[in-house]
Amino acid sequence: MRRLKKIIIGVFILFLILAIAAVAYGFYLKPKYEGEVALEKIEKETTVYFDTYGIPHIYANSQKDAMTTLGYLHAQDRLWQMELMRRIAPGRLSEIFGSVMLKNDMFFAGIGIDEDSEKAIALLDKNSESYQLTLAYLEGVNQYLETGAMPIEFQLVGVEKEKFTVKDVYNIFGYMAFSFAMAQKSDPLLTDIRDELGMEYLKDFGIDGSLAHTKLKSFKGKTEAYSEIAKSVAGLLEQSPVPPFIGSNSWVVGPQKTKNGKVLFANDPHIGFSQPATWYEAHISTPNYEIYGYYLAGTPFPLLGHNREYAYGLTMFENDDMDLFLETNNPENATQYQTVEGFKNYEVVEKTIRVKDSTPTVLTVRKSHHGPLINDLVAGINKDKPVSMWWTYLQHKNHILEALYALSHSKDVDYFHQSIELIAAPGLNIMYGDAKGNIAWITSGKLYKMPENVNANFILNGSNGLDEQKEYYDFEQNPYSINPDWHYVYSSNNQVEKMGDYLYPGYYLPEDRAKRITQLIEPKNDWTKEDFMNMINDDTSAVTPSVAQNMLASITESQLSEVEKKAFIELQKWKGSNGLNEIASTIYNQWMYFYLQDTFADELGQDRFELFLTTHIMKQMIAAQTANETSPWWDNILTKDVTETRETILTNSFQKTIAHLQNKLGQDFTTWTWNRVHTVEHKHPLGEVAALRSYFNVGPYEISGSNEVINNLAFTFTKEGNHEVKAGPSTRRIIDFSDVENSMSILPTGQSGNPLSSHYKDQAVLFNEGKFRKMLLNKKEIESVSTKLIFRPKS
Repeated sequence: MRRLKKIIIGVFILFLILAIAAVAYGFYLKPKYEGEVALEKIEKETTVYFDTYGIPHIYANSQKDAMTTLGYLHAQDRLWQMELMRRIAPGRLSEIFGSVMLKNDMFFAGIGIDEDSEKAIALLDKNSESYQLTLAYLEGVNQYLETGAMPIEFQLVGVEKEKFTVKDVYNIFGYMAFSFAMAQKSDPLLTDIRDELGMEYLKDFGIDGSLAHTKLKSFKGKTEAYSEIAKSVAGLLEQSPVPPFIGSNSWVVGPQKTKNGKVLFANDPHIGFSQPATWYEAHISTPNYEIYGYYLAGTPFPLLGHNREYAYGLTMFENDDMDLFLETNNPENATQYQTVEGFKNYEVVEKTIRVKDSTPTVLTVRKSHHGPLINDLVAGINKDKPVSMWWTYLQHKNHILEALYALSHSKDVDYFHQSIELIAAPGLNIMYGDAKGNIAWITSGKLYKMPENVNANFILNGSNGLDEQKEYYDFEQNPYSINPDWHYVYSSNNQVEKMGDYLYPGYYLPEDRAKRITQLIEPKNDWTKEDFMNMINDDTSAVTPSVAQNMLASITESQLSEVEKKAFIELQKWKGSNGLNEIASTIYNQWMYFYLQDTFADELGQDRFELFLTTHIMKQMIAAQTANETSPWWDNILTKDVTETRETILTNSFQKTIAHLQNKLGQDFTTWTWNRVHTVEHKHPLGEVAALRSYFNVGPYEISGSNEVINNLAFTFTKEGNHEVKAGPSTRRIIDFSDVENSMSILPTGQSGNPLSSHYKDQAVLFNEGKFRKMLLNKKEIESVSTKLIFRPKS
């Protein structure tokens, strides 16, 4: 008995020791928010206050000291995310994840972002302030890497420490720019439709810009392999551990339309949800500089920012800045391709991709004068029909570092405008407002005009010398609006007005958000910060109720059951709201899937249909196609003896919808509320392991909003009808220049990327409920709510 008692006591003591060790280890891994740290390469003591939500407010004697401190803090909270971000563009994810990431690595290593980064760095002025501050930031990152506690992910996956470099910064920006591009997702699919079905089938898609009813106004052969390209690239971005940028809203109202006579600014960039969240917030204050910024992991200058003088943000322009070319091989020598000057040799580049727990993979990439051959980078594509990728980002001098430095150090609206010329790609709508009353929307990008007979929506002819001709515009011709007579500017990824006689091609989103934004802003002239906070959470569509009414008008009501009739009436009275308790939203979005499937899947086939569901084209064409009674898509080509009509397709798909919802949600249609099917979970790469999901992932949560409303919580239509949100506002920011110290913001989850931090997910519930927190600028207020971490020069 005594022996058993001793064993029990021994086991208890062992467990107690292990528990204490685990707690101590967890405490060691947590970010440090108070105390002191000795830091090299800073000249004076720097004080950091971490506010209630873990956001650092850095008070330094110089910008250089502030940037070194920022780098250290950024790594402390987001080192795992920074590690992932820097590995994407050079194709180095397989080193830590193994062969599961090999396809991603082959693609990104092959397109050439890493080489472009090297070229850009070679041309940098090494004495410029932008370069010197970047080095200071990296110094801080690397000091943490050397002395700080490594993230638990490093230990689980087995990441070896490696210093961060300027090339890592450029590669991160390069991946961001690529995620903005859309041609690789859409052009191959459109080419297949043209070649297999004919141009008649593309009229409903509005690729001539005819569906863009709400435009931004300036002021002052058979080829199945083609769709395989789009499918493969879309899949790579979907599987990436770092989400792509997809869209955004922003609007800025001038003093003439605000209650307090000062500019109001709103911005909510739409990005794929993940954990950690996209942005790292930090406030820097020195004797001659101040910025409250939003930083991508591993980068020194904010993409979004404000201070007491001005604010800026961005949305995607959605312009076409990438072209795909069908090359013609020399039939007698596959190492050559046709040009107007005769056959030329492909440039051949070999790269070695290291793979965890496996042998290295050697990637051979062929390049024409247009760019790399996608066939060499994506498996399963016919190598006899080589398709090359021309991308603006890789064709012009890369000044992205200088550009972002300039935007975050702007002197006035004119300086800000001219700074944007440094950005050749990606195409952005950059929004601006200031304390002097100026407002602006300015597009970035090296824009060009194609020959009149060349349609950039398709894969182009790479050998005739005509399809590659480009007439570049001067930057002054880029669309912009500064202090317009209507006293507001906005952007929601919609089509811009013509540039002279040229309607700029792109992959613009439908008018839904643009129409709703202008509907709300136009009639009101006493806007307040609180109004903006409500508006940025608006979940009502200005378009879908009319689409629903048009579709319902085509249904044969006599064929409906009692439950179907009740659902019909519910949808008939819908005003477009997508709140948690809405029933019509559930019906409409499920109907969308069955309507699209019954209309398009027979011609496209299931694989291409599922690809189609992920494109902007699909969103753009719904309103027009459902209204077109003579659309060729209505007829099901698989039923040889029957010609289906709009009435047939819409009635059948509506009945399928109701049957599906009865089976999924129950017989009582009054319980089919939106909160039961529309949810969000912020997924961490390691959360894919079931045992780690609850530790690393945040959610799932029920959430309001929907596709293409201002509160754009985006999902892909599916047969199952589990509308799992994949993307949405990466932040919601409201800056009020009548009370700038009380400007508001929110992140989707939290500031820290460390699961052990109390700031890993402390904003998630607030975000889902449409609430906000302050972006603090007042030092006394900051001190009153913060912990303090002092950085002393290490000497």
